[in-house]
Amino acid sequence: MSVSTGSAGRQERPARRETAPLWRMAAAQTWAVLLFYRRSPMFIIFSAVFPIFFYAIFGLTFGGQKLPGGLTVSALIMAHMAAYSVSSVLVLNIGIGQANRRAQKLDLLQRATPLPPWVAIFADAIGGLALSLASVLVLFLFAAVAGGVRLDAVLYLDLLWRLLLGALPMLGLGLAIGYAANAQAAPAIANLIYLPMSFLSGIFIPLQVLPSFVQHIAPYFPTYHYAQLVEGPLGTAQEGLGASLLWLVAWGVVLFAAGIRFYRLDQRRKFA
Repeated sequence: MSVSTGSAGRQERPARRETAPLWRMAAAQTWAVLLFYRRSPMFIIFSAVFPIFFYAIFGLTFGGQKLPGGLTVSALIMAHMAAYSVSSVLVLNIGIGQANRRAQKLDLLQRATPLPPWVAIFADAIGGLALSLASVLVLFLFAAVAGGVRLDAVLYLDLLWRLLLGALPMLGLGLAIGYAANAQAAPAIANLIYLPMSFLSGIFIPLQVLPSFVQHIAPYFPTYHYAQLVEGPLGTAQEGLGASLLWLVAWGVVLFAAGIRFYRLDQRRKFA
């Protein structure tokens, strides 16, 4: 009697729900992003084709001229087009992609999972940088074959870390656009902000041949300091490594703060 009473009096504890460690979540989400790019070849094609197209127009036409350090103008144009390739992925692909995910209510689905939002953003950044790296390597190969650009291995590595890390502030801009604009407006807004900013920073056309007022306003754009960082190994930068990094860190704080602000506003509208 006492045994049955004791058994009836016991309450079953609810099963404890366990979630995967954060590093495993990040790895799985990053792998999912990489699979998405692999299964969507248009992202890879556009990320690689446009920089090669612009390089073919400018680099193969004017690239034979020599820079003060002995390198050709073709190498400088290659570096600029690589900077355009990396930063455009972080602004356009991630910004427009985030706006599309919001339109498809995928952010609501993610909210119901244990996946923290910052892990998804981290995975997008790693996936974007991986796509950028592939595009840059294809551009380097094209410039070597078609433009005769030959750099030392150390110089290529120096360019790569500057290209990838220096573009991170652009991720903040992409997130700000992705959370502030809807899916219909995001492509226009992203291009309206990013393309003129890149042009006014000397990425497409050297600042030396642009009007003087453009040369005066160029340092106020993050893409200018990104271009200066990338130009460092080529000996054409007009500001030092430390100055470029400080400016990019400052811009990173501003742009990520804007991205976080728009993210919170979006979450408040949906869940408050």
